[in-house]
Amino acid sequence: MTLTREQNRVDTMRRIVEASRRLVTGTGEMTLRAVAHEVGMTAPALYRYVDSHAALIRIVAMDIDASAAAEIAEARDAQPEGDPAARMVASAVAFRQWALNNREEFSLVFTNLDVSCIEELQGESKTGLLFSELLLSVWARYQFPVPRLEDLDPELVEILRDPKVPADLTGVTDEMRPLIWLLERAWAGLYGTVTLEVFGHIDPRIVERALLFRAMMEDQAGSLGLTDEFPRLRKLIDSMLA
Repeated sequence: MTLTREQNRVDTMRRIVEASRRLVTGTGEMTLRAVAHEVGMTAPALYRYVDSHAALIRIVAMDIDASAAAEIAEARDAQPEGDPAARMVASAVAFRQWALNNREEFSLVFTNLDVSCIEELQGESKTGLLFSELLLSVWARYQFPVPRLEDLDPELVEILRDPKVPADLTGVTDEMRPLIWLLERAWAGLYGTVTLEVFGHIDPRIVERALLFRAMMEDQAGSLGLTDEFPRLRKLIDSMLA
């Protein structure tokens, strides 16, 4: 394949993804026929670029995830590099803001990207990898206590030694594998809270005032050894939510 043909294919795929995202945030109906019409090609021609509707959803979801990660990274990088606690808190607030501002895309991403695509997620800086890197950097700075392996359920220990998680675990020794469990629980708290807010499964006044989110962040601070830091981190949360 010549460079020109390859570039044409890349450009067409970009148009397909952009058209799909417009449909997601517009009509909410991202069928192959609708995408083909939006791009200006026939539905059969679209199959030269995507194998199936499921494959298209996965491609679009990963593109959205990359966009979200880039937006979150901007909030992270607005905080000092030597302050991992502030960088993590800013990222969590930015994730919530992105989700509430992009409900349809949030829904598409987090109902279609799961642990089965971990290898794909590790290829680029996506949201899961971004947050795992942040937690590891917080631990490196504060050295907060983690559970001992012998105090955990043996079945959990077996999983932690071969986890399916978007994270670079190169420097995580066997003894420190419980860090992965803290990562999973922290993500469950953040994602669970934001999901309830996005889908309106909680009193809207609680969402409007971010009461559950604030409480979750304070709980997370305690789990991650940041209780003493939380008064200043609360000010950061307040300023970002203002």
